[in-house]
Amino acid sequence: MLNKGDIIMKLVSPEHIHYGLNATNEINNIVKDMEVRKVYILCDPILEELGSTEKIKTLLVESNIQFELSTNVMAEPSVEKGNEIVEEVRNANPDLLIGLGGGSTLDLVKAASLIAVQDGSIENYLNLTGDMKLSNEKIPNILMPTTSGTGAEVTDIAVFSIGDSKDAVTDPLMLATYAIIDPVYTYSLPPKVAAASAVDAFTHAIESFTSVDATPITDNLAYGAMEKIYNNIREGVWDSKNYEAKNELSTASIMAGLSFYNAGVAGVHALAYPLGGNFKIPHGESNAVLLPYVYNVIKKSCSNKLSQLAPIFNIETADKDSMEISTEIVDKLFKLVEEVGLPENLQFYNISEEDIKLLTENALKQTRLLVRSPLELTEEVIKRIYTDALEGR
Repeated sequence: MLNKGDIIMKLVSPEHIHYGLNATNEINNIVKDMEVRKVYILCDPILEELGSTEKIKTLLVESNIQFELSTNVMAEPSVEKGNEIVEEVRNANPDLLIGLGGGSTLDLVKAASLIAVQDGSIENYLNLTGDMKLSNEKIPNILMPTTSGTGAEVTDIAVFSIGDSKDAVTDPLMLATYAIIDPVYTYSLPPKVAAASAVDAFTHAIESFTSVDATPITDNLAYGAMEKIYNNIREGVWDSKNYEAKNELSTASIMAGLSFYNAGVAGVHALAYPLGGNFKIPHGESNAVLLPYVYNVIKKSCSNKLSQLAPIFNIETADKDSMEISTEIVDKLFKLVEEVGLPENLQFYNISEEDIKLLTENALKQTRLLVRSPLELTEEVIKRIYTDALEGR
């Protein structure tokens, strides 16, 4: 029996999640059930060049459904790009939106699903500066990730670059109407993209695990995701034919996405956003380059929790306290970034000591994320992390 003061746990997710090889075929059932007449498809340009949209288009043609396809996508999308997609959707007037691509594409579709049927534009609904509230209506959508990392298909947030930082539109209605995760789309990812997206998913999992808002439900999802990623990321990145490893990474990405959507992410993401906003560093790489440096600083605030991850990293715990174990885990994080071939310090991106002040100022604006950190990330602490990441190990 619950006592007064007990926490009631919940797990929020899209109403429909379809996962597995050939899950794309579910589109056929969805459009029939919804009696769809016209579809707007947004996809990464390279996916259209590679023919990745052919199966979707074939299914729609077979169902006699009209569609428009756009490849008007950019990495780390700006507010202006978001508004372009909103206008495309308004002009197309579809019954259903389909997003196929990485996190940027899925965020653009999520935002357009809501804002295309509202007054105003993206900037009117941003968390930090927006001046309007979303009404309870949207165009239904299907979100289909092609990377194993962003978790955008199971979250209610769309992130946009604004000036030299980032802001987001968030609303429960932004959750996908249908999330379709077909691992086959990840099979052709270049190693660097596969590595960045997998470390992105790992960051979602570990940050939600140490979040002040974590629950036993999110902990189990996060732990399982980290275990799958750590055991499969090297083969998933470097062995182009290891489809089993790629399938495991795809599964882990969903688990990590559900975990961080419910428990939240914190310091790594808060400090990563200015790297994208100021220096246009891809989001997965921004997380990867900061991940070990952030945990090297905050481990003292969450060592009891962090040390529970020792089995994942094959760390012996006998005769060691939680801080010793956590220090070894941070060492493994440094090694992981190196093993998958991602940049290990900010110098790689031509960031200098003079840039740290601006980065720190913009990171401090990410209050939505900072409040979930187990260690209070003051200006001094943030500056130290950026400095550590600049100097390297």
